[in-house]
Amino acid sequence: MENSASYGEHSPLDKKFEKFQRKVTVCASGGKLCDGWILAVIGVALPLTSTGLDISPTMEGLIGSASLIGLFIGGLVFGWVTDKLGRQKMFLATLAAFLVCSILQFFVTDPTQLFVLRVILGLAVGADYAIAGAFIAEFNSKERRGPGLAGLLVWWYIGFTVAATMSIVLISVMPDYPDLWRVILASSFLPALVMMVLRIGLPESPRWLASKGRMKEAHAIAEQYLDPVTRQDLFKEKIRSLGYSALFSPQYIKKTALTSIFWMAQITPFFAIYIFLPKILQDLHFSSESSWGEIVLYIFLLIGCLVGVSLINRLGRRKLLIYTFIGQAIPLLVLGVWFSDHPAFLVLLCFIVFAFSHAAGSTLQMLYPSEIFPTEIRATGVGFAAGMSRLGAAAGTFLLPIGLALWGTGPVMLIGGIVSLIGLVVSYAWAPETKGMELSQTVSAEVAPSRSQRQA
Repeated sequence: MENSASYGEHSPLDKKFEKFQRKVTVCASGGKLCDGWILAVIGVALPLTSTGLDISPTMEGLIGSASLIGLFIGGLVFGWVTDKLGRQKMFLATLAAFLVCSILQFFVTDPTQLFVLRVILGLAVGADYAIAGAFIAEFNSKERRGPGLAGLLVWWYIGFTVAATMSIVLISVMPDYPDLWRVILASSFLPALVMMVLRIGLPESPRWLASKGRMKEAHAIAEQYLDPVTRQDLFKEKIRSLGYSALFSPQYIKKTALTSIFWMAQITPFFAIYIFLPKILQDLHFSSESSWGEIVLYIFLLIGCLVGVSLINRLGRRKLLIYTFIGQAIPLLVLGVWFSDHPAFLVLLCFIVFAFSHAAGSTLQMLYPSEIFPTEIRATGVGFAAGMSRLGAAAGTFLLPIGLALWGTGPVMLIGGIVSLIGLVVSYAWAPETKGMELSQTVSAEVAPSRSQRQA
């Protein structure tokens, strides 16, 4: 039988498996859409909360980074919980948390309440990161696994772009509405509600069931939902007893370091810059009369992400990661070294190149850890890498306004470029190529490639 992920003629049986794989991918991606939405609205709403809340600069930094702090903790804890309790049990819980906390943001009366809600939202996001990557990796064929995992970031950028654009439009239409910031923050309940409904009825991962020795259940679900090739590969994977400490064992420590460092190096400058983008553009003398220049950059984020997804199975994981780190570092270094009297077109060009490169490379954030860690610690590995990445992002988001005040925009951009170069070096040294491999093979991929593999 022809592989169900090929692009030729498909039998009705093939189409049944493909339809389910698409449903799993969409449902798993919903958390990323909510994550992007949640982060975008805080960047727009924070300047408006001064009309209703007395927020100090320190508290502004804390609130801006609160969801990232929560994601750090949630990734470290709930990835492990997901590997222990199963994927299905956590899937609805995270969306329920998104829904409730989004609504409660409308009713906050002091900055501390808003900070606590944002941390809880981050906890739910961290849990959802671990679940989503595992679900897509464990239900999809090898041809669809890469684009499916990479596509998670497309949903993140859709959520980020739609929420930011909607918020800017609302501000333009209702500039004098005193509680507009409350409406903007609470708006994330809409995608959370839709995605929670869509997730009802999804089965447990058969790979997770098999890893727990529940073979009868695993066979039954695999027979119903997995295409024959993926089903056969499922039972090739060895069952091992692995716990949290396995991430730091000699066998997996380089994988843990690679996924954590490259993810952190990608998003630390991104989150810091984009949450405070209006102030940075003003400091760089970008003479836009409105916020529409920001929307252009958000659109390039989405375009870059779509390009990254299209290259996952063509260019390969390793080359895409290395090339996009180069594209992320250069514009930040240009803005950092030549930081006075930038022509407006150069500022915009640098941010476009940065946005495009960052977004294309970020498609690997969920893909690499989901592919190179075994089933027993897959969610744990994804959660740990996500948590460590958000630790850097939270630190960058908190410190950026302080750095802007102490040193100015140029040195801050230079630091972002240096962080990107660190990601480039680590990726060149350790990033494996997993293109075209079954999931049982990717967990054995060489993390420190040979010279010939690096040059390939």
